Amino acid sequence: MTAAIEGRPCIVMVDAYAAARSLVLTFRDQGCSIVRVQSTRDVPYVYRASPHVPEDFIAQIVHDGDLDATLRAVSAFAPAAVVCAGESGVELADLLADRLGLPGNGTALSAARRDKHLMIETVRAAGLRAARQLRATDPDELAAFHRRLGGRLVVKPLRSAGSQGVSFCDTPQESAAALRRLTGAEDVFSRPNQGAVAQEYLPGTEYMVNTVSRDGRHHLCDVWRTGRLTANGVVDLCDALSLIDAGERVVEPLRAYAFDVLDALGIRHGPAHLEIRMTPDGPCLVEVGARIAGGGIPACAGLGIGESQLEWTVEAFLRPEAFHARAGAPYRVRRFTAIAGMVSPVAGVLSEYRGIEEIERLESFHGLVTPVKPGQRIERTVDDLTYPVVVTLLHDLEEVVQRDLNTIRHLDGAAFYGLGPEPGP
Repeated sequence: MTAAIEGRPCIVMVDAYAAARSLVLTFRDQGCSIVRVQSTRDVPYVYRASPHVPEDFIAQIVHDGDLDATLRAVSAFAPAAVVCAGESGVELADLLADRLGLPGNGTALSAARRDKHLMIETVRAAGLRAARQLRATDPDELAAFHRRLGGRLVVKPLRSAGSQGVSFCDTPQESAAALRRLTGAEDVFSRPNQGAVAQEYLPGTEYMVNTVSRDGRHHLCDVWRTGRLTANGVVDLCDALSLIDAGERVVEPLRAYAFDVLDALGIRHGPAHLEIRMTPDGPCLVEVGARIAGGGIPACAGLGIGESQLEWTVEAFLRPEAFHARAGAPYRVRRFTAIAGMVSPVAGVLSEYRGIEEIERLESFHGLVTPVKPGQRIERTVDDLTYPVVVTLLHDLEEVVQRDLNTIRHLDGAAFYGLGPEPGP
């Protein structure tokens, strides 16, 4: 009842770990009180290095499987909205909003918004372009599927994130081996993989498309073009994101397809993050998260556009009339921005970075973070969770940003990372 007494709207945020703190703070800046609900008793692996900030919340509720108890605890705060802040919280957020009669996406398609195989089949059933795929549990069956399909397959966990566990397989033997590695292993949310999904490799540039919806009306917040390279045994490793203007020709087909995907998956309220390949035959979905984009993308979009999913999400839940009045207007890039991940080719104990100063002197340099610090163990970069340094660039000219992205890649390499002795027994 605290929120009601204070006269501040109460927002329930499910799995609001530190990665989503910018969304928490944006709601707080609008005068909201936040109640945090943790969807699992134990913190998933992916969030352990960056836990939440307790002072951000007026209360914290841990869901231990007893839905009625969680509903009673949440209802006491008379929430105005339930918002999913992290991928692991999608289904519980759907359930809480549904039971509380608050704006949400319902529960009928909750599983399709998390299970990557069911997601693609749901999109296909709606008549949209979708990758050929197999829910794989048997290596021999997967190898036979690969032989029939030919070409390259992508084998990945059914419910993970951050490109963790993704393998690009050029032979049936590689696909079968990838499935064996995944089976029984834990995903980034500390859940055992129950098989995998094997999909045809989609050629073409991959884009990240970020949206916010209210009452089934969708708004395109920002679009990012991904940079790719082959490194550390990964054929298609993402090493950079570049914000593109809504006026670029590729954006309209991406927007139209993305909105159709949102409709197919029943995403009517709140943010979504879509990964789409622009193939020679048009856009095709890689996957979608029914939550805000991760990796600092919304904050960087705000640098370039002036607003992002953060502000649009708050407006959709707190001021729907204002959302509907503005939704649909194309965003414009005021300053070009990019996010670059350094790609470590080494593993060991990091003693120093050699060349950070050169990066900081780049004309478009805006800032950097070092998830791996000297004295800590560094691993070879193979997914979104193993970038040792992440750099943000910002400049009025797109050409300057692109030049500096190229320079960062030139500076990267084994000589960039100083390794020290391994700790003794």
